[in-house]
Amino acid sequence: MKSIKEITPIKSDDPFVILKHKNALFDYPLHFHNEYELNLITNFKGSRTVGDSNEKIEGIDLTLLGPELKHVWKSDFAISKAGVITIQFQEHFLHSKIMSYSVSKDIKKLLELSKRGITFSNPTKNIIQEKMESIEGNEDFKSLLTFLEILHILSISKDGKVLSSPQSANYSQKRESRRISLIMNKVKLNYKKQIKLSDVADMVNMSESAFSHYFKKRTGQSFTSYLLDYRLGVVTKLLTETNMTINEICYEAGFNSLSNFNRAFKKKHSISPKEFKLNYHKEIMR
Repeated sequence: MKSIKEITPIKSDDPFVILKHKNALFDYPLHFHNEYELNLITNFKGSRTVGDSNEKIEGIDLTLLGPELKHVWKSDFAISKAGVITIQFQEHFLHSKIMSYSVSKDIKKLLELSKRGITFSNPTKNIIQEKMESIEGNEDFKSLLTFLEILHILSISKDGKVLSSPQSANYSQKRESRRISLIMNKVKLNYKKQIKLSDVADMVNMSESAFSHYFKKRTGQSFTSYLLDYRLGVVTKLLTETNMTINEICYEAGFNSLSNFNRAFKKKHSISPKEFKLNYHKEIMR
């Protein structure tokens, strides 16, 4: 499914922009933009699509999106009573001077991970809602401090959940360590083949146990889990953007049997690949 590029209202000298909408219609199609975006949606019932993630939402939704990550919200109602507060800030914020200080390390990690989309639950959701509702504009210093405080709270929150797979989100490797970049590049080029843990450990001159500990510490998941997520990301991309059959997609994504493929997909998405494809296009087109 094709997405369109949105041109946001932020100016080059704006630290951020904040947009508030009542009775939002959610009629904008699947889209992406060059900026980071924090969305707070209240009194909502419908669906949220971020990368290859599609979830039903009811009540309050708080989601942080990185640059160029495709996304869309769809309401179940033609007449909406939902409210939306959106904060957008520029991609180069991650590389600004303030992000070079050690006190900003958690925010840097947050912004890198947001390239896959992150949704937050309570209590973080309620705390951020109050902060976002208190911001009236971007022209006073107090608003800037509140914006930075919001990022800090999100960066140390234990209530976040990553939404999209690395492959589907085009997750950037630019700021990863050399070793991690080597491994991610090997996965990107060889995911269709068998990739052994011993082979990738040898690539970076580490034992299997040392590499496993190192990889999990740097990425938050085991190498086996990362490889599976990458392959499943390829699957969802092919399901949503091509007319390939389920059987073709299975082997194109590096799975060695249809039964293993179906089991892994259903464990992650709770539905079959066929159901995922039908649901995705139904939600995007309605």
